This record gives sequence, structure tokens and C-alpha cells, in this order.
Amino acid sequence: MDSQQMKSVIEGLLFVAGDEGLDIKQLAEVMEQENDFIRDLVTELKVDFRKSKRGLQIVELAGTYQLTTLPAHAPYFERLAYSPSRSSLSQAALETLAIVAYKQPITRVEIEEIRGVKAERALHTLVAKDLIKEVDRADAPGRPILYGTTKPFLDYFALGTIAELPESSLFQNDDNLEEETRMLFSKLDRESQEQVSFEDVTESE
Repeated sequence: MDSQQMKSVIEGLLFVAGDEGLDIKQLAEVMEQENDFIRDLVTELKVDFRKSKRGLQIVELAGTYQLTTLPAHAPYFERLAYSPSRSSLSQAALETLAIVAYKQPITRVEIEEIRGVKAERALHTLVAKDLIKEVDRADAPGRPILYGTTKPFLDYFALGTIAELPESSLFQNDDNLEEETRMLFSKLDRESQEQVSFEDVTESE
């Protein structure tokens, strides 16, 4: 494998790692190469991204490398993520949101174990819509991010606290995760609409 192919692999690894990122030691171990050699490749890859005017960049945060979008493009991402409405969320995002709501604080890996599929894209969507956020770091190798719901999540579903979530059979039978998630959010929607209607009547009185 030549250096160009190795850089391509590094790009893929950083994409898969998402916002948790990877440090040089982790990259070197996966690539079975020396740390200094991998560090040089990452530096070259960062330059390659800039020269080719890509929509992504590699940033280093506390010794960890992440693949991120460009700050200059933020207004476009804000337009994409403008509305947190349930209708704009995919089934994958809804399932992920339900898991976070009931199991928080929870890591990406734990979410993926429950869903049986990758959750990186769904998590990015939910964070962008301010429905979930990073609440802590797990005391585990790599210090993975722990996710929890936000105040806008509570506001959207007219909940005072997370304890007001309705009882659910979610997670008792993972085979029905899609159906149970749909039923849960339908119930939340009804209750939030009833709450708003009640408040409207009260205010009018």
C-alpha cells in the first residue's frame, strides 16, 4: 500500500470515528505503522484537503484528530438543520433519539449495540437540531462521548423533566424497535399538542 492509499484509509478511519476522533497512536496501531510516519501522513492529508478546496478538513483537538466541516459553510448547515420537527427526522434518527432519551447518558457504541447498526449520522443530525448534546465523557478507553437530551427536546414535547416521558416497552423487544419508536413519538406528539391546547384555553380565560 503506497502513501496515497494510506492517506485514503486514514480519511475513512477519521470519518468512521466521527466526533470522538482518533489520536496518532490509534491510527498507527490500526495501520500497523510507526507513529511518526502516520503523523506525517496526517499532516500531508490536511494540506491535501486545503489545496483541493474540499468541504471537509482535519482538525486536531487535545491530541485527537477529527474530520469536520468548514466553519465558513456553517450557514448552509444551519439552514439544513433549521427545524427540529419530528417530520424532518429519519426513522434512524427517531430511534436514536428515543434510545438517548430513555437510556441517557449513553455512548454511541451503546446506541449501536441496541439498534444493531451505525448511529453516527443520526447522532450528528440530532446534535445539529439541538435535540441531544454531549453531557459528559465515559470512564472507558478513549473517553467516548456520553449523550443526553436537551432543553429544546423537553420544550418540543412539552415535558417539564425527562422523568415525564411516558412509560414505554421500548428495548424490551428490540425486534420491534421501529414500531415501538413510532408509537412512542405519536404519543409524545399527542400529549404535547394536548398540553399546548390546554395552556391556550387557560390563557384565554
